[in-house]
Amino acid sequence: MGKITQFARDWALVIAIITGIISYIIYIQIPFPPVVHDLANRAIGLAQPFLIFAMLFLTFSRIDPRSLRPRWWHLWLLLIQGGLYSAIGLILILMPDTSFRVPLEGAMILFICPTATAAAVITKKLNGNINDITSYIIMINLLTSLLIPTFQPLVHPTPGITFVTASLLILGKVFPLLLLPLISAQLIRFFFPRLNKILASKQEISFYLWTIALTLAIAVTTRSLFHTHTTLATQLWLVAISLIACLFQFWIGRRIGAHYNDAVTAGQSLGQKNTVLSIWVGYTFFTPVTAIAGGFYSIWHNLINTYQLRRMRSEE
Repeated sequence: MGKITQFARDWALVIAIITGIISYIIYIQIPFPPVVHDLANRAIGLAQPFLIFAMLFLTFSRIDPRSLRPRWWHLWLLLIQGGLYSAIGLILILMPDTSFRVPLEGAMILFICPTATAAAVITKKLNGNINDITSYIIMINLLTSLLIPTFQPLVHPTPGITFVTASLLILGKVFPLLLLPLISAQLIRFFFPRLNKILASKQEISFYLWTIALTLAIAVTTRSLFHTHTTLATQLWLVAISLIACLFQFWIGRRIGAHYNDAVTAGQSLGQKNTVLSIWVGYTFFTPVTAIAGGFYSIWHNLINTYQLRRMRSEE
């Protein structure tokens, strides 16, 4: 039983990906009435933001603000993520009719996507610095909550809705999801320290919530693949861009971190993404097919993490 449990933990994310794909394929084979499909869509629409909130809340509950310090590599990584996202957004604003629009939107999402909440767990196993990656998780979530409402209405203008109105609507969805968990966790730390200690000791729950959220997110990505009307070439471009973005961000993160003797932490901060959030952002605020990019990025970064962990075990 111990070996089975360890196997499930080591390959939990890969299992979640496969489960998400198979679950949706089985789901569409069963002739459910339309009302069931509507309820399922609503349930997933509510479950995804709730799970993201819960994961961030548990992660932030263990944070003591006094232990967090800004690092120079934090600034470089923020400039890379924010700069690439903004640059691609400007290209799409200036060339709204480009045939490469969907892949570029996918790239935008992958570059601004915050660091995964479970990145601290992987970083610890790779002998990185937990406090430094936690600091970056907070910073990049703040940046994401500002940049998405700023650029998305310009990249995807909605007829009859002004830029300010659209930005406020998006901010109303993004702010509770990314910043409210941090505020809530720190309020509980201050007013209910005993409860905070209990929550901080239950970090394993965050990992299991992540696997559930990843399963749902991959199911949504599979639905996008099945029902998309985009060309096969566009879909293949999204797959290729997700791989390129993943390899580039792990590589540049480690290169920058190496200059500050923190290659592992910086690499995980930039390379390991909250792909559940990226899929949700793509499906909610951009073209739904862009969720494919987040789905495949999830596969690539989990494969890289699996390789890193297995290599480290073999070295030990």
